[in-house]
Amino acid sequence: MVFRRRDRRPIWRIIFEFFWPRGGWGRAAQYVKHRVRRLPDTPEKIGRGIWAGVFVTFTPFFGLHFVISLLVARLMRGNLVAALLATFFGNPLTYIPIAATSLWFGHWLLGQSPARIDLNAEISAAWSDIWHNIRAVFTPETTRWDGLTDFYDTTFFPFMIGSIIPGIVAATVAYYVSVRLIHIYQNRRRKALKERLGKLKHPQNPDP
Repeated sequence: MVFRRRDRRPIWRIIFEFFWPRGGWGRAAQYVKHRVRRLPDTPEKIGRGIWAGVFVTFTPFFGLHFVISLLVARLMRGNLVAALLATFFGNPLTYIPIAATSLWFGHWLLGQSPARIDLNAEISAAWSDIWHNIRAVFTPETTRWDGLTDFYDTTFFPFMIGSIIPGIVAATVAYYVSVRLIHIYQNRRRKALKERLGKLKHPQNPDP
């Protein structure tokens, strides 16, 4: 294949670079910023795409953030590429504070006490039900849903409800900041392009 890597990475390196990409997250953030600034679209449309991507990172739909961000950006008439790039706002370094914030808001809105919830036990029970139900398809065992139901009631649903407020706040801040910065960048780029075109149209005559 044309785009296949020449040097195949071992599994441990793929996992490591997921949590810490080459050059670090600072370099990755600079790359995303550079790509967003150079998108050929209006600052407002790019900003709406960024809004969609940042908002989606606060939701518990892990593994579907790309797809959902595209749908939200489409509804908002935002830039789709900007939406995809903005989902990198959620990464292994930010997922824990994002999840903790969303869960706290969700429990607060629902009047639940998060201190009484053993998150590790809830996740373990949910996965146990998933694997048991997969085996049940091929065996005489009956399906069970207690662990998944408890996980939905105490974790997933509060996470989903609680992600709305911090997601909107973070996405709105990202929108206004990005629109302002992209306006400045595009104006400077247009000015520099005009200066270059002016020099090409009116070259200075060399001294005889």
